[in-house]
Amino acid sequence: MDKQGQEKFLNFILERVQEGKQEEAREILTSNFKKQDEGTFSQDDVQAFIPKMISLLKPEKLAEVVEVVKQFSGTIAQS
Repeated sequence: MDKQGQEKFLNFILERVQEGKQEEAREILTSNFKKQDEGTFSQDDVQAFIPKMISLLKPEKLAEVVEVVKQFSGTIAQS
């Protein structure tokens, strides 16, 4: 994912996290983007990312975000 895609994904997620949890979500995403840029982002990272993000998301946004993350992880797996 290029920088523009990362920024769009970051904003998508941040709009759907619980109030007061945006900074924690930003840190998780930024760390994952760094690994992606370095070529070290793996399926294991995706699996660790999901439960962390679920705990930060607004419950009513969970299904929407899970679907996007599945698409995102499929893109990573193909890279």
